[in-house]
Amino acid sequence: MGRIFSPLDHITLTPHEYEKALLFYDSTLATLGIQRLMPKEDSCGFGIDRPFFWLGAPDGEHPPSKNVHISFSASSKEEVDAFYAAALQAGGKDNGAPGYRTTYHAGYYAAFVFDLDNNNIEVVYRETGA
Repeated sequence: MGRIFSPLDHITLTPHEYEKALLFYDSTLATLGIQRLMPKEDSCGFGIDRPFFWLGAPDGEHPPSKNVHISFSASSKEEVDAFYAAALQAGGKDNGAPGYRTTYHAGYYAAFVFDLDNNNIEVVYRETGA
């Protein structure tokens, strides 16, 4: 899908309501070709070829995540738009509609939403040659 290699291997969020978060991320990440690859009772790994984004059920050792910012790569502006629409439909809140963010750099097309726990979730398409 045109994803860029990143040295980041994986990240885990611990949502307040694990089951609701699974449904939220099922619908939003599907727009990027990302799906559940390793569902378990208390955690779930999402990815394309391998899990790189995890949700874990909160417990005494793993409190809910808060104030996290994660950015997913998109392979087109249409994917950014679809992610944003799916996130709002799934209960996310607007934190920046799809559009160019030239303050970051030319060709940076992104959208921002707050997930169900108010984590700032971004999806970005970086135009080549920009």
